[in-house]
Amino acid sequence: MEGDTFSGLGNGNQIDTKILQTFQKNFVQVQNILDQNRLLINEINQNQESKVPDNLSRNVGLIRELNSNIRRVVDLYADLSSSFTKSMEVTSEGDSNGAVKSDGKGGHKRHRPM
Repeated sequence: MEGDTFSGLGNGNQIDTKILQTFQKNFVQVQNILDQNRLLINEINQNQESKVPDNLSRNVGLIRELNSNIRRVVDLYADLSSSFTKSMEVTSEGDSNGAVKSDGKGGHKRHRPM
């Protein structure tokens, strides 16, 4: 993301500031969860290496927390994908509303970014 902006996407139109804020908020949440997962994995590894029964038992809860965090990350990325798709559809529809082809039929051609 050059310059942390999404300008230039969707046939040169800029994406609404609110959408950018949503993207940024979700990416920050994802990064925080991934940072937490790194700490959890380090603790799980230390507990495993110690072979202390209490530490090994604690790993069960830590691994459950790790799995829950991974599900949250997947959900956040799904939300981001959905939001991005919707924003691109709105941008695309704004460009093609009312377009009429030379054959007289309305044309609502959707351009997908590559």
